[in-house]
Amino acid sequence: MNFYLKVLRQYADFKGRARRREYWTFILINVLIMTVLGVVDGIISYLLELPLPILSSLYLLATIVPSLAVLVRRFHDSGKSGWWFLVSAIPGIGGLILLVFLLMDSEPQQNKWGYSPKLKA
Repeated sequence: MNFYLKVLRQYADFKGRARRREYWTFILINVLIMTVLGVVDGIISYLLELPLPILSSLYLLATIVPSLAVLVRRFHDSGKSGWWFLVSAIPGIGGLILLVFLLMDSEPQQNKWGYSPKLKA
């Protein structure tokens, strides 16, 4: 939970590095929150006959920038430019390439984006 809050505190910080644990903890908690909000939206939609998932849409809008920021910092941690997230636009294989990059271990030494967060932790 601390990693999730850390990502939210670093709302639009595209500089620095983010460990695998930080990235994947944020993603896991994000998915859990979106699932709960989706269920609540479904119930509200059924009871009030609203066609739009209001709560999950608002949450998604609120977390788009921190999600991109932690993604870029994750790339920095493995020694790659944050622009590598565009590889996901390649049809078919782009998502798989992105997943492989996100699962890669950190560079243990300092790189041009800063010191390894593993050494600080």
